[in-house]
Amino acid sequence: MSELKITGLSKTFDGQPVLRDVDLLVAGGSLMAILGPSGSGKTTLLRLLCGFERAEAGTIRIGERTVSAPGLHVPPEQRHIGYVPQEGALFPHLSVADNIVFGMPRAQRRARQRVDELLEMVGLPTAYAARPPQHLSGGEQQRVALARALALSPSVVLLDEPFSALDAALRSETRQAVAHALKAAGATAVLVTHDQGEALSMGDRVAVLWQGKLAQVATPQTLYRAPATRELACFVGEAVLLESIVVGQEAVCTLGHLPLASPTAQGPADVLVRPEQIRLMTAQHRTGAVEARVENVTFLGADANVQLVLPASGEHIVARVDGQALPTPGARVWVWVDGPVIAYPRQAGGRAAVASAPWLSVVGSN
Repeated sequence: MSELKITGLSKTFDGQPVLRDVDLLVAGGSLMAILGPSGSGKTTLLRLLCGFERAEAGTIRIGERTVSAPGLHVPPEQRHIGYVPQEGALFPHLSVADNIVFGMPRAQRRARQRVDELLEMVGLPTAYAARPPQHLSGGEQQRVALARALALSPSVVLLDEPFSALDAALRSETRQAVAHALKAAGATAVLVTHDQGEALSMGDRVAVLWQGKLAQVATPQTLYRAPATRELACFVGEAVLLESIVVGQEAVCTLGHLPLASPTAQGPADVLVRPEQIRLMTAQHRTGAVEARVENVTFLGADANVQLVLPASGEHIVARVDGQALPTPGARVWVWVDGPVIAYPRQAGGRAAVASAPWLSVVGSN
């Protein structure tokens, strides 16, 4: 298990900065998910780690070995890195076993060393060894690609959006198999993805790339519950952002006096509420519950999104509720917020709009 350490990494293309002063530490044996929208620099970072591109500044260390630094560029084949591409990239003219041992020394290839062990590690029957890869499903092909990447016991395994071409059912099953195999191998891994659910479910930690810079590095729980900025709050999961005033340890907004998860500067702020925190009642059985009107209901199976309007302010919010008992559009309901919230202080320019909000007199009297 090798630690991966990136310090001050930068890269430009045609004079445009793509990565800017990136610092990242991936603990040995852990999986770091790199999450970001298109154009954030994810692919460039992966190519720099692999050695496919040269960094213009900064260093990359794998274990005790520096593989990239000013005046130093270790070629890809000497970095001891396993790579799983987006489409698997298996050789169709070779069997599954020959694909797995492809990068091994000739003697080990002939002996098909570790083939059975690696197939079992990625959750495939050993009988698959003789099959051509095109006879496997997309998820099974990705597992073979992972087995090939693990065959030489690499210091680090890099996964480049390996599940994006799979359908939803296969994607979930393959994620679990890949995560299990990486843990079983004790591998240090970096997963690049634009899928928030994928990053949150697989990563021991998640690093969010935003316009070429690392915006936040945290556990999945912390990233979701306490995103560092408003932009991250909206990018990682669904977010309801409301104008508020922070008073003491509470954010006062149209949904009431909401306890803060962490201390925040007093005064105008935007408060983050996750849709699953918003609870619905058909009658006002709870002190402080706020009246709302149902505008629309989107049924998703196990749960549903309920679009609501708050008469006191005219604001629109979304609640995620259990899919079993749903309100009907036009229905009058009462809502309240379950659990603490995060507030983002506003700049001075936002003070007047918040201070004059009509709901302050309503919730301020609760």
